[in-house]
Amino acid sequence: MVISESILYNIGAEIRQYGPSEFIFSEGDLPQFYFQIIEGDVKLNNYNEEGREFIQNILSDGQCCGESILFIDKPYPMNAEALTQCSVIRLPKTLFFNLLKKSPDLYIEINSFLSHRLYYKYIMMQNISSLNPIVRLTGLMDYLKSFHSNKDQFSFSIPLTRQQMANLTGLCVETVIRSFKRMEKEHIVQIKNRKILY
Repeated sequence: MVISESILYNIGAEIRQYGPSEFIFSEGDLPQFYFQIIEGDVKLNNYNEEGREFIQNILSDGQCCGESILFIDKPYPMNAEALTQCSVIRLPKTLFFNLLKKSPDLYIEINSFLSHRLYYKYIMMQNISSLNPIVRLTGLMDYLKSFHSNKDQFSFSIPLTRQQMANLTGLCVETVIRSFKRMEKEHIVQIKNRKILY
């Protein structure tokens, strides 16, 4: 979902810059703003008691982050951390809801967007419950490829590192590397210049 930047600026939004590893918001913070990425990559993540990172999602240009939590009176259950240099639009929560009240069409768009996010969560929960790492990785790649019009085999270049895929699927990076070597032998993926084509 992308709300027109000009609409956001006209009602009081501002641009914030974040460097790599800077937090846009942190787990436990109360939501105060609607955030929309202009440029850059942001990961939604958590850390367990041992400090191991679990990535819930990676978002990029034009996507919003943490918007679903604005609708409930709860703190963020995750962090939003910049992966790269990021420009992010920030709109106070009260102004965001004023905009929605004046724009019923925008409510429908937001519902559609949130439904896509829920769909992703269901798919990932189903795949993560599998003990087979190839099932987990294939589920992640199917989801990522679903947003692209070209569905031909090997037409989609996976935009994530092996470490990011490990963090998204709950696997260790060595298992991800071994699994992709096996998938390449079985003609599920192609690997060219370290890029994974699916």
